[in-house]
Amino acid sequence: MSTTLHPAPDEVWDWLSEVPDPEIPVVSVTELGIVRDVSYDGDTLVVAVTPTYSGCPATAVIDMMIEDKLREKGLDNLRLERRLSPPWSTDWVTEEAREKLKQFGIAPPVDGTASTGMSAKAARLSGESGLTVACPRCGSKNTERVSQFGSTPCKAAWRCKDCLEPFDYFKCI
Repeated sequence: MSTTLHPAPDEVWDWLSEVPDPEIPVVSVTELGIVRDVSYDGDTLVVAVTPTYSGCPATAVIDMMIEDKLREKGLDNLRLERRLSPPWSTDWVTEEAREKLKQFGIAPPVDGTASTGMSAKAARLSGESGLTVACPRCGSKNTERVSQFGSTPCKAAWRCKDCLEPFDYFKCI
């Protein structure tokens, strides 16, 4: 821990990398790209947070966990800012987090699908685009979407036709 009154932003980023996502605890809020910026406004540490989507039920818990971690490190003069623009995207999920999701049994977002146009996104949501999601358990691409709604709002329910296991897919946004 830093002995200065103002820990360097890199040190704060390291601390925040220890804060797990409350819905998917194998990945941190920094690995998901939810923490957007760490800076100082005078003596106040400012952490900019972008929720995965505006209705995410975990947003308040994430804010509380970030504050708790920073207070645990001795920082009392802090402010969390909600940053909505640009909106969060699954493109911000790190490669390390994608691998952790797979190991946890959740299919990570399919690369490149979050940055496509709205008509392609609408087609994916309706199941007409031929989106291929690999099973996180056996790696098979012989899978099908069971429901657009999974165990949390950011996931969809899928099933592998080869190993017959159900799994969550982290939806692209």
